[in-house]
Amino acid sequence: MVASLQPADIRILAALQEDGRLSNADLAEKVGMSASSCWRRVRALEEAGAIERPGVRLNPEACGLTFQAIVHVSLVRHEMRPVEDFIRAVRARSEVQECYATTGQADYHLRVLCRDLAAYNAFLEEFLFRQPAVASAQTNMVLRAVKTRGVLPL
Repeated sequence: MVASLQPADIRILAALQEDGRLSNADLAEKVGMSASSCWRRVRALEEAGAIERPGVRLNPEACGLTFQAIVHVSLVRHEMRPVEDFIRAVRARSEVQECYATTGQADYHLRVLCRDLAAYNAFLEEFLFRQPAVASAQTNMVLRAVKTRGVLPL
């Protein structure tokens, strides 16, 4: 964890959020630093966990994943073992893009991506409804994305 971000760190992080494929030389030029100083700061930000990993952002629809839903999951019991088993199972499923434990009516909220409605139905019947801790699940189909993966407000 970064104790306190310095102005140079914020410039680096903002530039990388905008374009994570910048070379170190281009990044250094963009943020007004020497290449060696920029490289050291990027490495320090990675070691501190501020930069989780460089990567590529894929378009789900272009990859054939045309069905997206937010699933509100309520658990039948809240003992440690069934909840841990549920969490472990959810983490292992590639369809589950995000999972949040929340307050409110549902215990967990999942963002699920599938090829189509039939694939989503199979996900429900062959996976989610077979989890012993799951009491119920309510699906909200995503009609269109308004905003995805915003930049962090540094």
